[in-house]
Amino acid sequence: MNDSVGAKRQSAWKGAFVLVVAGIVTKILSAVYRVPFQNIVGDVGFYIYQQVYPFLGIAVMLSTSGFPVIISKLMNDYSDHKQKIMKISALYVTAAGLVLFALMYAGAAPLAGFMGDDRLVMLIRVAAFAFILFPFTAVFRGYFQGVHDMMPSALSQITEQLLRVAVLLGLSFWLLKSGRSLYAAGAGAASGSIAGSLAALCVLAVFWYKREETKKDGGHIETAVIIKKLLLYSVTICISSVLMLLIQLVDALNLYSLLSDGTESHAAKQLKGIYDRGQPLLQLGTVFAVSIAASLVPSISKAVHENKPFIIKEKATSAVKLCLAVGIGASAGLFCILEPVNIMLFQNSEGTQTLQIFSLSIFFASIALTAAAILQGAGHTVFPAVSVLAGGALKWVLNVWLVPGWGITGAALATVLAFAAVACLNLRRIWSKGWLTNIGGVIARLCWCSLLMVFFLLVYMKLWQLFVPVSRAGAVCESLSASVIGGLLFIYCMIRMKIFTDEELSGLPFGSALSKLKKRREKHGR
Repeated sequence: MNDSVGAKRQSAWKGAFVLVVAGIVTKILSAVYRVPFQNIVGDVGFYIYQQVYPFLGIAVMLSTSGFPVIISKLMNDYSDHKQKIMKISALYVTAAGLVLFALMYAGAAPLAGFMGDDRLVMLIRVAAFAFILFPFTAVFRGYFQGVHDMMPSALSQITEQLLRVAVLLGLSFWLLKSGRSLYAAGAGAASGSIAGSLAALCVLAVFWYKREETKKDGGHIETAVIIKKLLLYSVTICISSVLMLLIQLVDALNLYSLLSDGTESHAAKQLKGIYDRGQPLLQLGTVFAVSIAASLVPSISKAVHENKPFIIKEKATSAVKLCLAVGIGASAGLFCILEPVNIMLFQNSEGTQTLQIFSLSIFFASIALTAAAILQGAGHTVFPAVSVLAGGALKWVLNVWLVPGWGITGAALATVLAFAAVACLNLRRIWSKGWLTNIGGVIARLCWCSLLMVFFLLVYMKLWQLFVPVSRAGAVCESLSASVIGGLLFIYCMIRMKIFTDEELSGLPFGSALSKLKKRREKHGR
């Protein structure tokens, strides 16, 4: 009996790991493709696509980390009623998808007008079709995750993202080469999400056809109970998962119109496109935090279920320390090297100062995401959703206040402050639960590490620029060499200052090597 339980638990952990890896891969792809896309369409074309990207991203979120999590949670909470939960969930999610599609498609013209760009109507209507498809992929994924078979969800996510990126880049390139407008290229790029969803649906359908039949339900459960849970989790879990997309949505809704009030239309679009260069940098910078967050939920949920508060404290403190380290290191390092990174990725250095401010949001977003995952894992799903909405509201107000005077630099500052507010709210909640210990000293030592890294990087880059002429090839070499050297220096300083235990080091990339280096230093007393 114990062997059977242990085998099931091990299988569940393997499945969760597979899903986490798939999530990381898709998020990296989602960040990386926007660099060649910007190179193809330019800053104005990038602005056009980024105006509808938040809607496409929300549809993807609902079909991957939103409703599948909700459905699988219900199937595990009411394991004797899986068939009924599947039927009601399918109807509920389909209805939600149809309502969202109808609102977006019918409201495309007013929405484009509100954004300040009537030519976006076609793109918004193309994006609306993503909401017709997401219910099917969401329900399938929810079912497979509910029976602890993570492979279909993982493979479908990777397939979806690969085809989406291929269609997006290929179609936008072909449309521009054929003499079509940037808006047509943007619509072609948006259709990549539709192609990706169809591919994911095909993968899931194959697994569905081969699945084992679910046993018949036992007992009885009221339909109203399931619907009530669906409504509650739709608000809490889905909103908690949409933090980064919500901040982008606010920018899509009001940033261009605020910029165009005192700027010529084409110039305002170009400025918004330059500002949007920060989005893939933010997404890449928070991949580590997202991976920690995804792995935290099941382990903390298990500790809560087994009534082991010391495990919750241990997991929460370690996770926050890791995210503080990666967030501070990534933000400070990127701030220093952003000019060559800007040239390397986006062909010129326009908007570097704005993007330097924007890069600070990596730190706060990492903490916000990790802290939200800790709260969700412990069963506190409402508070993270409230903090996300508060952050979105603050971002809107700050945009209105800062953009007229400071332009896209004001928008970048508004983004940093919005993420900081969410991070502080979530951390304050965790602290009040007694789940964090000795964080103040860690922050102080990490700040010293980052200051040393910043000083070295500034000297290194100054010397580089004295001897190497400015070019894109030179920017590639400068960015990559500075990243490696700065990262190694930061890690060395953390080991010197004994910020992490051996167990915590194991959670970092190349953790075993770092742990051995730490032990060697301690052995030789250096």
